[in-house]
Amino acid sequence: MGQGIKSVFSFRRIKMENKKLAEEIGATSYPGRGIVIGLTPDGKKAAIAYFIMGRSSNSRNRVFVEEGQGIKTQAFDPSKLEDPSLIIYSPVRVLGTDTIVTNGDQTDTIYDLMAEGKTFEQSLRTREFEPDGPNYTPRISGILHMDSFKTSTSGDTKFNYEMSILKSNKGNPAACSRYTFSYDVPLAGEVHFIHTYMGDGEPLPSFEGEPTPLSLETNNLDEFTDIVWNALNDDNKVSLFTRFIDVETGETETRIVNKNV
Repeated sequence: MGQGIKSVFSFRRIKMENKKLAEEIGATSYPGRGIVIGLTPDGKKAAIAYFIMGRSSNSRNRVFVEEGQGIKTQAFDPSKLEDPSLIIYSPVRVLGTDTIVTNGDQTDTIYDLMAEGKTFEQSLRTREFEPDGPNYTPRISGILHMDSFKTSTSGDTKFNYEMSILKSNKGNPAACSRYTFSYDVPLAGEVHFIHTYMGDGEPLPSFEGEPTPLSLETNNLDEFTDIVWNALNDDNKVSLFTRFIDVETGETETRIVNKNV
């Protein structure tokens, strides 16, 4: 018998490093509206951020205000409000132990249909992108399920979350593409970021791909708020909402930042 040739392959585990949150948020002057959801590095708090930006005077004439356990948008100067459709809505609502965050009135759709027993994904099948051609702005949504106990190799996780985007098919208003992303076992120090636009343009290019995994390097809500707010383009940023939710007790801390004060 001839001598066989033995091939030896050496495998090396490569650790993939996530980009930093500020780096990705600040990568373009106009990501539009954005949602961030994840878990603090110590694994103790679910983290949420939602921001709005604007190019027109009507879009920039807004502030976030608290409404019950959530928030709503309202005109900063009511006398200058041109068109309330698509800009006045409740971005955040709480249904039981679920926190819903979206960039439009689909917040109410999710809230109402889930109250009737539908799922997050089923609720969003009744909606599509915004009717603001030629942009056809995507509807982005997220939900945190805080009473979820799922067993993983690393133990039990106290919550999970889902994110969704409803977008036109390459700008074709006759076709709606629907994507839902589920994160059953959130990782400590990791968040996912989804936004409406890839950047500025005419028309505005819709977000592409999956929500971006990013590193969160603070357990402090004020620092988290500053990271997001300071990363946003100074000319275009309008308002920011952030919240930490204790995964053991459900207690919340909230911050709101408005450019118009």
